[in-house]
Amino acid sequence: MSSISALANVHLTGQFGDYENKSENELLKISEIKNLLIVQIVQYKNSKVSIESINIDGLKLINESLKVSSNKETRILWNGPNNWFLVSSKNDLFKDILQNFKETDFAITDLSHSRAIIKVEGQQTKEVLKKGCPFNFNILKKNNSINSTYNGIALTIDMLNDNPDTVRLFTLRSFGESLYHSITDASLEYGYKSL
Repeated sequence: MSSISALANVHLTGQFGDYENKSENELLKISEIKNLLIVQIVQYKNSKVSIESINIDGLKLINESLKVSSNKETRILWNGPNNWFLVSSKNDLFKDILQNFKETDFAITDLSHSRAIIKVEGQQTKEVLKKGCPFNFNILKKNNSINSTYNGIALTIDMLNDNPDTVRLFTLRSFGESLYHSITDASLEYGYKSL
């Protein structure tokens, strides 16, 4: 049995909104990201294990708000005190995670099929986000992440790059379609290309 992506029936390719007479670089690019490993890692309050000694795919867990530890294939987002969100294109990394984190010290949850992921790239990315999210996006930089809401939909925003601004938006699969419509509607005035 094959899995069906969260946005399989709503994500259409093409150009939309105010795209006429604009170069490719001026348009926002919106795409659905699929087949990523997503794991939530939570350290129990009574755990005495030092997170400095833990290494996943060459990355450390950073216990500081907004911070992301990353390499080419894996990103570890701070999700709250002693709480991280690991996202990787290496699906076999889950076995290493289970070996590195003892169940007496950490709760490990595979969230891979429970999330819809939307990637937005372009000069107007932050302007689109400002339309539905109360966060001050002027302070959001590359390798930062936040948890917030967009038009009432809970989401995690991961800032991949700032030249051009590129973010991945994670929401519960059941809210994926609503978030997708909210983001694409907010992008119409700038024009966007759906990939």
